[in-house]
Amino acid sequence: MQYVLIIHEVTDYPAWKQVFDNAAGIRREAGERRYQVLKHEHDANRIVHFSTWTSIAAARAFFESPRLVEIRRQAGVKAPEFLYLEQLEAGTFDE
Repeated sequence: MQYVLIIHEVTDYPAWKQVFDNAAGIRREAGERRYQVLKHEHDANRIVHFSTWTSIAAARAFFESPRLVEIRRQAGVKAPEFLYLEQLEAGTFDE
């Protein structure tokens, strides 16, 4: 599995979320297969976008494209940090 972890601050979460939701089609078309949106426990404008992709190359091409740079600007994203990750292992603990 290939994953992308993005950590960034946004100016206004509801405004960011609207842009994020409107981009669902282009994210899916680019190769995103699953995602989670999380927030920092003490800062609702510090967001984590964790997603599964068809390939790291597809994710990198998408997130580094001029189109996405402009979408991030419109969404009020500040200094995103991207981590492109490949799964080594997964497990589950039953209770």
